[in-house]
Amino acid sequence: MKFTLPSAYNPSKKDDIQNIIAPSGLRIDSGSLTLGDFQVKTFFVFTYPRFLMSGWFSPIINMAEMMDISLFVHPMDTALALKNLRKKVAQIEVEMNEKEEKGFVRDPMLETAYQDVENLRDLLLQAREKLFKIGVYITVYAPTKEALAKIENALTSLLESKLVYIKPALFRQLEGYNSTLPILKDELELHTTLNSGPASSLFPFVSPDLSSDKGILYGINMHNNSLIIFDRFSLENANAVVFAKSGAGKSFATKLQILRTLMMGTHVIVIDPENEYQNLANAIGGSYFKISLTSQNHINPFDIPIIPEGEEPADVFKSHTLNLTGLLKLMLGTITPEEDSLLDRVIVETYASRDITAENFSATKELNPPLLEDLQVILRNTEGGQGIAQRLDKYTHGSYGGFTNAPTNVDIKNRLIVFSIRDLEEELRPIAMYIVLNFVWNLIRSELRQRLLVIDEAWLMMKYKDSASFLFGLVKRARKYYLGITTITQDVEDFLRSEYGRPIVTNSALQLLMKQSPSSIEAIAHAFALTEGEQSFLLEAGVGEGLFFAGLKHVAIKVIASYTEDQIITTNPEQMLEMKGLQKMKESGESEKKE
Repeated sequence: MKFTLPSAYNPSKKDDIQNIIAPSGLRIDSGSLTLGDFQVKTFFVFTYPRFLMSGWFSPIINMAEMMDISLFVHPMDTALALKNLRKKVAQIEVEMNEKEEKGFVRDPMLETAYQDVENLRDLLLQAREKLFKIGVYITVYAPTKEALAKIENALTSLLESKLVYIKPALFRQLEGYNSTLPILKDELELHTTLNSGPASSLFPFVSPDLSSDKGILYGINMHNNSLIIFDRFSLENANAVVFAKSGAGKSFATKLQILRTLMMGTHVIVIDPENEYQNLANAIGGSYFKISLTSQNHINPFDIPIIPEGEEPADVFKSHTLNLTGLLKLMLGTITPEEDSLLDRVIVETYASRDITAENFSATKELNPPLLEDLQVILRNTEGGQGIAQRLDKYTHGSYGGFTNAPTNVDIKNRLIVFSIRDLEEELRPIAMYIVLNFVWNLIRSELRQRLLVIDEAWLMMKYKDSASFLFGLVKRARKYYLGITTITQDVEDFLRSEYGRPIVTNSALQLLMKQSPSSIEAIAHAFALTEGEQSFLLEAGVGEGLFFAGLKHVAIKVIASYTEDQIITTNPEQMLEMKGLQKMKESGESEKKE
């Protein structure tokens, strides 16, 4: 029997909306349906075991197959149920007495049934249980009949291992299909009587689910193919960590999140150590600053921060002084306690040389801030400071002078700001990240708005105690300033080995773990309390696959981008060469037209 649905429709009529969403045709056979390009088959559960464990239905819901499941729960009248149970008890007693009179050996099944019915009667009379007629219908989809049979075998085997048995709705496939549509119609009406306990074990929301009404699409839930739509700012903090080995897709996933977050009105700042975010910034009109020894873009670490509303200028000045002390420790390496104390005092004197003090800090916007060379001059004229001044010389007049000893000239008025530090020497990268983060932190504190700060290859900062401490301070205080910090690293062991590594993870409500190497899986498993199955999944995960943690929930995720998004954010060398080739062909064609 075959029904063909009309293909022509008029969008202006509400009655034609069904023609828009309906498939091109439907074929009904005795044991299955052909719906458009798919083979469809509906099953119903007809037998359950004596005991049902909580969550036994979870593996069915979490099968990675296309299926629809409907649970129909029809309450039964307790008085009528008690009457029927009384009759059932009488029947069992009669049968037991007959067998006893004939001298048969006791029947354990009859005795168990008698006890179960009596216990149920007691529970019903005490209102501790209720009876329900339960209909469980499962509709599976596959592109071919062979694939459909394979799914049927897997489904049947899985259920039979739990002593639950199903049958196909023979000659009633259309009614079965309609019963699993989200239209609340039980057309099959094939029920089994269950009391409250077993019925509750069917409760459907056992599959991890991270879909919400607002937020961005992070990926596909690999448990049940649902969408992972989440708003990170709805958690206790908006911080995130991303751990993965090189090539697992961590930067791709992060860029995709940035692109989608920007559409929600959030401002984003990125520390980019490998120029991976340049195409993204260019595509959406963001600001891209290259920080290097010969770059025209400079950030002066001695810039005077804007005083946030509600904070005392003296407190801001003290905090800024401490941050500068941490930077100088990073630049100088190992210093003695005496040198540490001297640096703190000399920084204050350096600002005082420009008439900037803790008392007038809020009224110094028109004054030019000092440079690193001003600090060096004061150190040279301070007892015990000559050695430190000599060690700072490479950052003022030496090969690194153009990087750390120049006034700030970057414009940060944009929704997406990317700071690239790829062209810096390896030794300077942690220092550059520290300077940029301090500059960004002062910007964030000056104006309250929803922002995202992405720090790629954060292990560079975790290698040094002072920079790791500074990063942890940002993560810990970010929530107060409506900021979410995303920390990305491929060197998981170095990150977690730092005394600030685990606290940063603890203070991050979101975590994304992607493919891991065997050498780092033990550290990851210990930090995130992973099961053996989750560890195996991370070792074998494909590109763009991983575990997504949001608060107490976590699911297996697959990151998927649209074609346009992929063209903007990809860093796959093969794709980039192909795109460059197409661009050259296009330019060549345009030049030929002009000629």
